[in-house]
Amino acid sequence: MELFNLTSYKCSKLITHQYSTSFTLGIKTLDKKFHFPIYAIYGFVRFADEIVDTFHDYDKEELFQDFKKCTYEAINKKISLNPVLHSFQQVVHQYDISGEYIEAFLASMEMDLYGQRYNKDLYDQYIYGSAEVVGLMCLQVFCEGDLELFHQLKEPARSLGAAFQKVNFLRDMQSDYQERGRVYFPKVDFRTFDNDCKAAIEQDILKDFNAAYAGILQLPKSAKMGVYLAYIYYLKLFKKIQGLPAARILTERVRVPNNTKLALLVGSYFRYRLNTI
Repeated sequence: MELFNLTSYKCSKLITHQYSTSFTLGIKTLDKKFHFPIYAIYGFVRFADEIVDTFHDYDKEELFQDFKKCTYEAINKKISLNPVLHSFQQVVHQYDISGEYIEAFLASMEMDLYGQRYNKDLYDQYIYGSAEVVGLMCLQVFCEGDLELFHQLKEPARSLGAAFQKVNFLRDMQSDYQERGRVYFPKVDFRTFDNDCKAAIEQDILKDFNAAYAGILQLPKSAKMGVYLAYIYYLKLFKKIQGLPAARILTERVRVPNNTKLALLVGSYFRYRLNTI
């Protein structure tokens, strides 16, 4: 079993490396004891997201329902021949990941199967399940059973997940609408999206970033730099989006170049070492 467990974790690590250079950099700056657990969480959420976002030539609903069923079977049986689900279920049991968070995440992913328009309630529900609970899963890992610390940092962790997801919505607005028929922001019409609408969304995101930063400062040293790096990367992406007119957001996907990501890593490391985070 030891070899199977290690191989499963390495599959989740590979998925993270292939899909996200920014999260890979962030994970590498965490204490080594957190590497595999966070890779496992990322692999799980990445595969669920891929089913609903990109598998257009297949029956996505059937694939997702099978993935959902296999997820719960893996958790209940404490084993799966799907290496992503096997490594995830191990983390669920080792860190006592809340079943409510897993259920909320899968519910939000399922919402993506049906190109619906989002009112405020559905938007909040989607943000919570697709992003905030992922932050809470990671926080449960970082707190290592310290419930007092977890509850102290719970709301900032939710704010950080929300900020990341809302930035993703702005960055991916073109592809979400043109490829998937989605506009997540309530009362926003892609065809009439303008600078005033964009500015209102950005003010909401800025509130989330500010609330999240206060929590990052209180994280255990073993997790602080990795989470701070992810925060700095997304803040950089947000600032880049903020500096562009709405028309640009509707026609291109804004990116942070890899050399800039490396510069952010170096800068974050020195701020961390100088205790100026």
